[in-house]
Amino acid sequence: MKRSFPRSGKVSSLSEPINQRLNMYALAAAAAGVGMLAQTAGARVVYTPAHVRITPIHRIPLDLNHDGMADFTFNDTFSTTSGGFYRRGVLSILPAQANQIWGHVDGIGGHYASALAAGVRVGPKGRFSAGSRSLAYGGQEGTSIFCHGKWTDVKNRYLGLKFVIHGKIHFGWARLNVTCNVAQEGRTDALLTGYAYETIANKPIATGKTKGPDGASHGSSSEPITSIPEAALGALAGGSSGIGKNK
Repeated sequence: MKRSFPRSGKVSSLSEPINQRLNMYALAAAAAGVGMLAQTAGARVVYTPAHVRITPIHRIPLDLNHDGMADFTFNDTFSTTSGGFYRRGVLSILPAQANQIWGHVDGIGGHYASALAAGVRVGPKGRFSAGSRSLAYGGQEGTSIFCHGKWTDVKNRYLGLKFVIHGKIHFGWARLNVTCNVAQEGRTDALLTGYAYETIANKPIATGKTKGPDGASHGSSSEPITSIPEAALGALAGGSSGIGKNK
Protein backbone atom coordinates (compact mmCIF):
# COMPACT_ATOMS: atom_id res chain seq x y z
CA MET A 1 0.00 0.00 0.00
CA LYS A 2 1.38 3.41 -0.94
CA ARG A 3 -0.23 6.76 -0.51
CA SER A 4 1.19 10.14 -1.47
CA PHE A 5 0.05 13.43 -0.02
CA PRO A 6 1.32 16.97 -0.48
CA ARG A 7 3.09 18.28 2.55
CA SER A 8 1.30 21.18 4.19
CA GLY A 9 1.22 22.97 7.49
CA LYS A 10 3.82 23.27 10.18
CA VAL A 11 5.14 20.08 11.70
CA SER A 12 4.47 19.98 15.41
CA SER A 13 7.23 18.59 17.62
CA LEU A 14 6.70 15.43 19.63
CA SER A 15 5.66 15.87 23.23
CA GLU A 16 6.04 13.37 26.04
CA PRO A 17 3.41 14.04 28.71
CA ILE A 18 3.46 12.23 31.99
CA ASN A 19 0.59 9.91 31.07
CA GLN A 20 2.59 8.64 28.09
CA ARG A 21 5.53 7.86 30.36
CA LEU A 22 3.25 5.98 32.71
CA ASN A 23 2.11 3.82 29.80
CA MET A 24 5.64 2.41 29.60
CA TYR A 25 4.95 0.64 32.87
CA ALA A 26 1.25 -0.06 32.47
CA LEU A 27 1.50 -3.56 31.05
CA ALA A 28 4.24 -4.78 33.42
CA ALA A 29 2.23 -4.41 36.64
CA ALA A 30 2.10 -7.84 38.24
CA ALA A 31 0.18 -6.47 41.20
CA ALA A 32 -2.49 -4.75 39.09
CA GLY A 33 -6.11 -5.67 39.77
CA VAL A 34 -6.61 -7.35 36.42
CA GLY A 35 -3.59 -9.52 37.06
CA MET A 36 -5.08 -10.69 40.33
CA LEU A 37 -8.42 -11.47 38.69
CA ALA A 38 -6.70 -13.35 35.91
CA GLN A 39 -5.29 -15.94 38.29
CA THR A 40 -8.70 -17.27 39.26
CA ALA A 41 -8.58 -20.99 40.07
CA GLY A 42 -9.45 -23.18 37.14
CA ALA A 43 -8.80 -20.49 34.54
CA ARG A 44 -7.84 -21.75 31.08
CA VAL A 45 -7.87 -18.55 29.01
CA VAL A 46 -6.71 -15.39 30.78
CA TYR A 47 -7.96 -12.23 29.07
CA THR A 48 -6.91 -8.67 29.95
CA PRO A 49 -8.82 -5.70 28.49
CA ALA A 50 -6.61 -2.70 27.73
CA HIS A 51 -6.66 0.80 26.29
CA VAL A 52 -3.00 1.68 25.88
CA ARG A 53 -1.78 4.06 23.19
CA ILE A 54 1.52 3.31 21.46
CA THR A 55 2.92 6.51 19.96
CA PRO A 56 6.22 7.57 18.36
CA ILE A 57 9.36 7.58 20.52
CA HIS A 58 7.88 5.15 23.06
CA ARG A 59 8.55 1.57 24.13
CA ILE A 60 5.60 -0.24 25.74
CA PRO A 61 6.11 -3.60 27.51
CA LEU A 62 3.54 -6.38 27.14
CA ASP A 63 3.31 -8.73 30.13
CA LEU A 64 0.83 -11.41 29.03
CA ASN A 65 0.69 -13.37 32.30
CA HIS A 66 1.18 -10.50 34.77
CA ASP A 67 4.31 -11.83 36.44
CA GLY A 68 6.14 -8.49 36.33
CA MET A 69 8.38 -9.38 33.36
CA ALA A 70 7.75 -8.20 29.82
CA ASP A 71 7.18 -11.02 27.35
CA PHE A 72 7.27 -8.64 24.38
CA THR A 73 7.92 -4.93 23.86
CA PHE A 74 6.26 -2.60 21.37
CA ASN A 75 8.70 -0.10 19.89
CA ASP A 76 7.44 2.95 17.97
CA THR A 77 10.34 4.91 16.45
CA PHE A 78 10.52 8.09 14.40
CA SER A 79 13.66 9.62 12.93
CA THR A 80 14.56 12.41 10.54
CA THR A 81 17.60 13.44 8.52
CA SER A 82 19.49 16.55 9.54
CA GLY A 83 18.06 18.48 6.61
CA GLY A 84 14.54 17.29 7.33
CA PHE A 85 14.03 16.00 3.79
CA TYR A 86 13.45 12.39 4.82
CA ARG A 87 11.52 11.13 7.85
CA ARG A 88 10.69 7.56 8.81
CA GLY A 89 8.62 5.89 11.53
CA VAL A 90 8.41 2.18 12.34
CA LEU A 91 6.10 0.28 14.67
CA SER A 92 7.59 -3.07 15.67
CA ILE A 93 7.38 -5.73 18.38
CA LEU A 94 10.40 -7.29 20.08
CA PRO A 95 10.25 -10.66 21.87
CA ALA A 96 12.04 -11.30 25.18
CA GLN A 97 14.60 -14.10 25.02
CA ALA A 98 13.14 -17.29 23.47
CA ASN A 99 9.66 -15.87 22.82
CA GLN A 100 8.43 -15.72 19.22
CA ILE A 101 5.96 -13.88 16.97
CA TRP A 102 3.72 -15.21 14.19
CA GLY A 103 4.96 -13.59 10.97
CA HIS A 104 6.54 -13.86 7.57
CA VAL A 105 9.61 -12.81 5.60
CA ASP A 106 9.22 -10.93 2.32
CA GLY A 107 11.22 -11.43 -0.84
CA ILE A 108 13.97 -9.00 0.19
CA GLY A 109 14.47 -10.30 3.71
CA GLY A 110 12.11 -8.03 5.65
CA HIS A 111 10.60 -9.58 8.79
CA TYR A 112 6.96 -8.74 9.47
CA ALA A 113 4.32 -9.64 12.05
CA SER A 114 1.15 -11.07 10.55
CA ALA A 115 -2.10 -9.13 11.07
CA LEU A 116 -4.36 -12.07 11.95
CA ALA A 117 -8.14 -11.98 11.78
CA ALA A 118 -10.33 -13.20 14.66
CA GLY A 119 -10.68 -16.96 15.04
CA VAL A 120 -7.20 -17.97 13.87
CA ARG A 121 -5.80 -20.95 15.79
CA VAL A 122 -2.54 -19.89 17.47
CA GLY A 123 -0.59 -22.99 18.49
CA PRO A 124 2.34 -25.30 17.73
CA LYS A 125 1.59 -25.28 13.98
CA GLY A 126 1.71 -21.49 13.76
CA ARG A 127 4.22 -19.61 11.61
CA PHE A 128 6.45 -18.54 14.49
CA SER A 129 10.05 -17.42 14.32
CA ALA A 130 12.56 -15.64 16.55
CA GLY A 131 13.51 -11.97 16.38
CA SER A 132 11.75 -8.64 16.16
CA ARG A 133 8.95 -8.06 13.66
CA SER A 134 7.72 -4.91 11.92
CA LEU A 135 3.98 -4.14 11.96
CA ALA A 136 3.77 -0.97 9.90
CA TYR A 137 5.98 1.87 8.79
CA GLY A 138 5.59 5.25 7.17
CA GLY A 139 7.34 8.51 6.57
CA GLN A 140 7.87 11.54 4.41
CA GLU A 141 10.24 12.01 1.52
CA GLY A 142 10.25 15.47 0.05
CA THR A 143 6.60 16.36 -0.49
CA SER A 144 5.29 12.78 -0.47
CA ILE A 145 4.04 10.81 2.52
CA PHE A 146 4.05 7.01 2.42
CA CYS A 147 2.56 4.21 4.54
CA HIS A 148 3.36 0.51 4.19
CA GLY A 149 2.81 -2.79 5.99
CA LYS A 150 0.00 -5.28 6.65
CA TRP A 151 -0.90 -3.40 9.83
CA THR A 152 -1.37 0.01 8.19
CA ASP A 153 -4.82 1.43 9.02
CA VAL A 154 -6.35 -1.75 10.45
CA LYS A 155 -8.78 -2.30 13.32
CA ASN A 156 -9.17 -5.32 15.58
CA ARG A 157 -6.33 -7.35 14.10
CA TYR A 158 -4.32 -9.81 16.19
CA LEU A 159 -0.70 -10.67 16.87
CA GLY A 160 -0.03 -14.38 17.34
CA LEU A 161 2.35 -14.84 20.27
CA LYS A 162 4.42 -17.74 21.60
CA PHE A 163 6.11 -17.31 24.96
CA VAL A 164 7.69 -19.22 27.83
CA ILE A 165 6.45 -19.56 31.41
CA HIS A 166 8.73 -21.51 33.76
CA GLY A 167 10.34 -23.33 30.86
CA LYS A 168 7.06 -24.32 29.17
CA ILE A 169 5.62 -22.92 25.93
CA HIS A 170 2.32 -21.04 25.99
CA PHE A 171 0.35 -19.28 23.27
CA GLY A 172 -1.49 -15.96 23.27
CA TRP A 173 -2.65 -13.00 21.25
CA ALA A 174 -2.73 -9.20 21.39
CA ARG A 175 -5.38 -7.06 19.66
CA LEU A 176 -4.50 -3.69 18.13
CA ASN A 177 -5.78 -0.85 15.99
CA VAL A 178 -3.04 0.80 13.91
CA THR A 179 -3.10 4.06 11.93
CA CYS A 180 -0.64 5.91 9.74
CA ASN A 181 -0.91 9.60 10.62
CA VAL A 182 -0.70 11.38 7.28
CA ALA A 183 -1.04 14.77 8.97
CA GLN A 184 2.31 14.19 10.69
CA GLU A 185 4.53 12.77 7.98
CA GLY A 186 3.39 9.17 8.20
CA ARG A 187 4.00 8.63 11.89
CA THR A 188 2.50 5.33 13.02
CA ASP A 189 0.23 5.14 16.06
CA ALA A 190 -1.41 2.09 17.64
CA LEU A 191 -3.97 1.29 20.31
CA LEU A 192 -3.67 -1.95 22.28
CA THR A 193 -7.24 -2.98 23.16
CA GLY A 194 -6.70 -6.35 24.84
CA TYR A 195 -4.60 -9.49 25.11
CA ALA A 196 -4.96 -13.08 26.29
CA TYR A 197 -3.07 -16.33 26.75
CA GLU A 198 -3.77 -20.02 27.35
CA THR A 199 -2.68 -21.21 30.80
CA ILE A 200 -2.24 -24.82 29.68
CA ALA A 201 1.20 -25.38 28.15
CA ASN A 202 1.31 -26.11 24.38
CA LYS A 203 -2.45 -25.71 24.03
CA PRO A 204 -3.62 -23.50 21.12
CA ILE A 205 -5.77 -20.41 21.60
CA ALA A 206 -8.01 -18.76 19.01
CA THR A 207 -7.42 -15.07 18.33
CA GLY A 208 -10.14 -13.06 20.02
CA LYS A 209 -11.04 -15.80 22.49
CA THR A 210 -11.56 -14.35 25.98
CA LYS A 211 -13.18 -17.25 27.86
CA GLY A 212 -11.99 -20.66 28.94
CA PRO A 213 -14.02 -23.89 28.94
CA ASP A 214 -15.35 -23.02 32.39
CA GLY A 215 -17.31 -20.15 30.82
CA ALA A 216 -15.65 -17.45 32.91
CA SER A 217 -14.27 -14.32 31.28
CA HIS A 218 -11.34 -13.39 33.46
CA GLY A 219 -10.73 -9.69 33.80
CA SER A 220 -13.44 -8.60 31.36
CA SER A 221 -15.58 -7.10 34.12
CA SER A 222 -12.76 -4.84 35.31
CA GLU A 223 -11.68 -1.50 33.87
CA PRO A 224 -9.19 -1.78 31.00
CA ILE A 225 -5.53 -1.20 31.83
CA THR A 226 -4.59 2.34 30.81
CA SER A 227 -1.79 3.19 33.21
CA ILE A 228 -0.01 1.64 36.15
CA PRO A 229 -1.39 1.99 39.71
CA GLU A 230 0.64 4.31 41.94
CA ALA A 231 1.82 1.48 44.23
CA ALA A 232 3.07 -0.57 41.32
CA LEU A 233 4.75 2.48 39.80
CA GLY A 234 6.83 2.85 42.96
CA ALA A 235 7.95 -0.77 42.68
CA LEU A 236 9.08 -0.12 39.10
CA ALA A 237 10.69 3.25 39.75
CA GLY A 238 14.05 1.94 38.58
CA GLY A 239 12.71 1.41 35.04
CA SER A 240 11.37 -1.53 33.06
CA SER A 241 13.92 -3.91 34.55
CA GLY A 242 11.89 -6.96 33.56
CA ILE A 243 12.21 -6.30 29.84
CA GLY A 244 14.32 -8.93 28.18
CA LYS A 245 14.35 -11.41 31.08
CA ASN A 246 13.55 -15.03 30.35
CA LYS A 247 11.17 -17.07 32.45
